[in-house]
Amino acid sequence: MTYKVLLDTDIGSDIDDAVCLAYLLAQPGCDLIGVTTVTGQPIDRAKLVSAICGVAGADIPIHPGAASPLIVEQRQKLAQQASALGRWKHRTDFEPNSAVAFMRDAIRKAPGEITLLAIGPLTNVALLFAIDPEIPGLLKQLVLMGGRFDQRRGQPGLPAEWNACVDPHATSIVYAADVPAHRSVGYEITTQVHLEANDVQARFKHPLLAPVLDFASVWFEHAERITFHDPLAAACVFRDDICEFGRGNVDVETHDQDRMGVTYWTAKPDGKRDVAVRVDEKRYFDDFFSVLAV
Repeated sequence: MTYKVLLDTDIGSDIDDAVCLAYLLAQPGCDLIGVTTVTGQPIDRAKLVSAICGVAGADIPIHPGAASPLIVEQRQKLAQQASALGRWKHRTDFEPNSAVAFMRDAIRKAPGEITLLAIGPLTNVALLFAIDPEIPGLLKQLVLMGGRFDQRRGQPGLPAEWNACVDPHATSIVYAADVPAHRSVGYEITTQVHLEANDVQARFKHPLLAPVLDFASVWFEHAERITFHDPLAAACVFRDDICEFGRGNVDVETHDQDRMGVTYWTAKPDGKRDVAVRVDEKRYFDDFFSVLAV
């Protein structure tokens, strides 16, 4: 089965976005119809997307989106991995702030067919849903890497997940939308899937992972491993046996200044949100390295 996928990403900060893009480009079940970028320096992020797509020989629409959150101050201002762009051929002819219009047109041209995979702060997606309220119902499904769902109101607080708290008001808008199917893979699940730097160097042999390894050199200046947050969410588009999901509802904190973006999960059989509750790490890596086999 082939899935039409629209990817919204903050590639250029955490390296797992680049890993996710490489996976989608190599995944035989993926018809990647476009990539949009979000948060600080979205044009530089689009250039990173184009560098990886160029290695894949893939002519895919790439559109920069919102550089700033809806209301709160920007906490993710830079795309640090853009420092490696000089070593890779990439496009520079991007139309600024074109992401939302592109997303809207693509979804309206293929109602009920598109999986929107959002792996960064949700500013672009929230703007899309606000500008055209019919769009959520025209999706096939919405798949998110974001939030953490191992906490309850009234309990000692855990910090909010990064994608959810960078633009908490956008997160709230997106979780309030009525979509046909909505899956979230949260931080408490994705952090179970990781590789140490030495393992990454040894196992990332596919040509599509060459630019990813180069971009990762910036990442490994302050990290010792790659956690496969975003690629795990992507794998769940194509495989139902990697993560187990529970059904319920999600509330997003937007009032308590110390808890902005915290996602509260309530399990309910008749809920409208599916949240990952378990992951098979071995099955995930078997899938990843079979797709990106040398």
